[in-house]
Amino acid sequence: MWSALRETPLYVDGEWHSAGGDTSIPVLDPTTAEELTTVPAATEDDVRAATEAAREAQADWAARPAKERGDLLRAIADVIEDNVDPLSDTLVAEQGKTRSVAEYEIAAAADIARYMAEWDRRIEGDVVPGSTRRQSINLLRKPYGVVAGIIPWNFPISVFVRKFAPALVTGNTAVVKPSELTPLTTLELMDLLHRESDLPAGVLNLVPGGGDVGASLVDDPEVDFVTMTGNVATGKAIMRNAADDLTRVSLELGGKAPAIVCADADLDQAVETIVGSRTINAGQVCTCVERVYVHEDVRDEFERRFVAAMADVEVGDPRDDPDMGPQVSAGELEKTNDAIRRAVEQGATVATGGVTLENAPSDAGYWTQPTVLTDVTQTMDVVHEEVFGPVAPVVEVDSVEQAVEYANDSEYGLSSYVFTERYRDAMRVAEDLEFGETFVNGSGGAQQGHHIGWKESGVGGEDGKYGAMKYTQIKSVYHNFD
Repeated sequence: MWSALRETPLYVDGEWHSAGGDTSIPVLDPTTAEELTTVPAATEDDVRAATEAAREAQADWAARPAKERGDLLRAIADVIEDNVDPLSDTLVAEQGKTRSVAEYEIAAAADIARYMAEWDRRIEGDVVPGSTRRQSINLLRKPYGVVAGIIPWNFPISVFVRKFAPALVTGNTAVVKPSELTPLTTLELMDLLHRESDLPAGVLNLVPGGGDVGASLVDDPEVDFVTMTGNVATGKAIMRNAADDLTRVSLELGGKAPAIVCADADLDQAVETIVGSRTINAGQVCTCVERVYVHEDVRDEFERRFVAAMADVEVGDPRDDPDMGPQVSAGELEKTNDAIRRAVEQGATVATGGVTLENAPSDAGYWTQPTVLTDVTQTMDVVHEEVFGPVAPVVEVDSVEQAVEYANDSEYGLSSYVFTERYRDAMRVAEDLEFGETFVNGSGGAQQGHHIGWKESGVGGEDGKYGAMKYTQIKSVYHNFD
């Protein structure tokens, strides 16, 4: 389906359009490094046409009953659920995630749309007492206007819906840029929504391209709110550029999630959770465990079990649904291998894995393997720099307090994990960790929770009440009836 859209990859004002320029971006299959297709990139004029269409549609869209906006999201969820198989096929092909993880992502996208639809009758303001006789003050929630969404390559569909669903239900319109590495599933879903839902013209627009297209969106005067998921450097650039017009910004950026394994932890549970977290999507998840702090009393036993479990992870063609597929690109693979090489140079030991995968599923492709680094100290680069690949450094600590100190010694503050059977330690660690979310004896978020990064992991947050309401601004109305 996406091949048919190659000549008309822009979705603007309810129709498919050709790009205004002649720049095309190749989309590669990570399992073979072969080109799947090329996607023409939007120009600055194309971006302007999309934002103007969104502006033109916004007032009418906001004026519709919120229930009608929620009904559209429920219909979108139905379309996604009816097309899990073809969307998953495309996602596996362009991103390299395993079949089961691709299906999980598509299902999660439908769940996000359905959850956010329920805010159609929960967009609440406040009525507060006045300061004069016969005065009432209403605090109303109003949309910002036009929202620009910039989507990452690692979860292109779930984050796509994660951006536009709360924006639309609260009365905004949206212009979205998919990642240049993984635009195909987004194009395919957009075409399904065009054909199988009553999506009003201009309410949701799509402009593929690279960083220059994202920059054009951020700089466009029609854009009132920018929401982006990606790396820290790009997020900082967006915030700087948005400052010129005081455009509102929400950023979900990188992570360096610590996992603290206490002396009394259930080691089987800790190992299973950390292995799954570190290898899902080839470790290309910002909430993945990136460093493990293990109490000295159980370090030897934990390392023995952890190394064995990581060595047992099956790496293969993602279409066959192994435990792990390839990384998304040659650039990402090189970053992972460089992190391993530098860790070894600084004194770490490769307990399993390493930079070369023997008997790779194909002669080409971006194949890596689960890697455990031992003899790691807190000062090493691999403990502080984000590694977007299945690499797990293990650091010994002598106390829970030292583990928390080491965990907080980071510019990032997204996700964190703690494994303990002691209620007191679980509560103390969760309170003292300087991270936006902490998982105690487990992993995985929920739509009704809130996914937010502290420090350089971002601003704004996603999901739940606060993720929906961030797309609204407060308007105060003073009623005087004396």
